[in-house]
Amino acid sequence: MNVRDDALRIVEEAIRAVYPENAVKKALENFRSTGNMKVLAIGKAAWRMAKAARESLEYRISEGIVITKYRHSMGDIEGFVTFEAGHPIPDKNTIEATKRALDMVKDLKGEDLLLFLVSGGGSSLFELPAENVELEDLINITDQLLRSRATISEINAVRKHLSRVKGGHFAEIVNPAGIFSLVLSDVLGDRLDTIASGPAYPDFTTSQDALGIIGKYDIKLPPRALNALKKETPKSVENVETRIVGSISIACGAAKVAAEQLGYTSMILTTSLDCEAREAGTFLSAIAREISARERPAKRPCAIVLGGETVVQVKGKGLGGRNQELALSAACGIEGLENIVIASAATDGTDGPTDAAGGLVDGETMTRLRERGIDVEEVLNNNDSHHALEVVGDLIKTGPTGTNVSDLIVLLCR
Repeated sequence: MNVRDDALRIVEEAIRAVYPENAVKKALENFRSTGNMKVLAIGKAAWRMAKAARESLEYRISEGIVITKYRHSMGDIEGFVTFEAGHPIPDKNTIEATKRALDMVKDLKGEDLLLFLVSGGGSSLFELPAENVELEDLINITDQLLRSRATISEINAVRKHLSRVKGGHFAEIVNPAGIFSLVLSDVLGDRLDTIASGPAYPDFTTSQDALGIIGKYDIKLPPRALNALKKETPKSVENVETRIVGSISIACGAAKVAAEQLGYTSMILTTSLDCEAREAGTFLSAIAREISARERPAKRPCAIVLGGETVVQVKGKGLGGRNQELALSAACGIEGLENIVIASAATDGTDGPTDAAGGLVDGETMTRLRERGIDVEEVLNNNDSHHALEVVGDLIKTGPTGTNVSDLIVLLCR
């Protein structure tokens, strides 16, 4: 295999390591409950998590609902109703599905239990606007935040204060019944109040924080939404037990092992990469040049593994995602280098509003782009990385993976 094949294999092994089926089944091995038990699964990995719960608990589950992203359902699950809705921006199906979920839990009593399966994407997939706030408000505000340089924690801090189910509110709705929550983390540092905007976890952000974020990024919002932001979220919940069953740290560890099995000396540089995608690409290409010229911080053959979630400030009208933008930016810095590859992929298989997981570039990517008359700087300024990488065959396409633990980046040097 060549170095590009090696990179793809490492990415595939890392994603396989965080498939939710095994994680959920392991967490439920010794699970016991006495009263009526229902299941709610939200997020991009919701279908697989729900399927694993059904196989583990069989007919102890009286009823279940799955709310996931479009095209992320894989068929019927006995006893469950599945909804597909909008991501990363909520839509009418989001509201309908959330209302059905609230109807399902409204009659739960103190001895009953809700098994709550949470994965990334839940912020847009599980939503009911705060009083007097309209869906159109949420769509507009979310779109503005996504186009700014706001981090996911900042975006979710605002979302929590505009919602009836986020930021611990859902736990209050389910009370007095208990909630056993299994979480697949897509958030740096595994912050439970940020993952899916923490529906069943106390909110560590305040109204003042949310208002500060609105001001920081000059977000425009109507007076009714501004009034909602001023209302505080729950700071404690008493009816919830939570376990994290998958994270980017696990994926990075699996990538390191896979690279070592292919003969690369491997290191995990970070599992909390958090910066502009273009800056991350420039940084990684600088490391590649250092290894190529001076064999530091590692000697060839080597693999540098990173995890995290970069951000893109959308200025253009092109098509792309943070992983594709990172890869294309990195291509500029490794031009002409032999046996060096940089791969960046979303573990859920969908990078931004595209059908690609990310991009995989090498020292010849820039040459191939120029041969086709593509100006990379112009493409990056227009946020059109998808079309550029597609033309030269440098997209990573996995299809929806059924899991979601942020992004994986691999630098390989042979």
